[in-house]
Amino acid sequence: MRTIQFIKWSGILAAGTMLPANDGGGPFVQFATNPFVVIVLLSVMLTGFVLELFTPGFGFPGAAGTLALILFITGHVMSGDADIMTVLLILFGILFILAEVILPGGIVGLIGFILFSAGVLFAGASMHWMAISLLIAFSISTAALILMVKVLGKEMKFFKKFILNDSTNTEHGYVSNENRSDLIGKKGITKTPLRPSGTVDIDGERIDAVAEGVFILTGKEVAVVKTEGARIVVRELE
Repeated sequence: MRTIQFIKWSGILAAGTMLPANDGGGPFVQFATNPFVVIVLLSVMLTGFVLELFTPGFGFPGAAGTLALILFITGHVMSGDADIMTVLLILFGILFILAEVILPGGIVGLIGFILFSAGVLFAGASMHWMAISLLIAFSISTAALILMVKVLGKEMKFFKKFILNDSTNTEHGYVSNENRSDLIGKKGITKTPLRPSGTVDIDGERIDAVAEGVFILTGKEVAVVKTEGARIVVRELE
């Protein structure tokens, strides 16, 4: 079985060496469209973008991935294999994949993956070889992602550019509403009619309060039955 698989892959690699790089456009085009260089460019591109997720700011991995993207697109456009639609598929695919970071859910990322893959497949002279190149590049970048997360335990710095990490709690000085649970059970006198809101005097403190479902006249004795943040609910005492 292993012998058969070896022969199969040897045949595929041999076919790759037989694929001629485009002979138009000079040495650069021949280099950028070389079947094995395509594998390297796609691998550097995807792996660079993956590693950039773990880099604060814009670092070397992102620069390497961007350079590989530019070389790949430029070479295939100059060779005549890729047109403007192919370039747009690749670029929009990358944008959609990045948008998945901000708009999680999987749909946007899946669309981006399909667009990017289609663009790469249509960019080369041999769709078969481009598919193999793309598969190898995805495998390498996926391995890099697993290594960073599962083995090295790294956190994605890229997400922190879009996620608010500050905790809005009392320890950091944030108070959304003053909690007056200390008033529960205390008694007071209404200073204004409660229809249903009004003012109540409790231990000499004038407090805005809400009647518990009924109208309460001025000068009535009430008791605080519950508090909901800054909302104080009182009930008239019989």
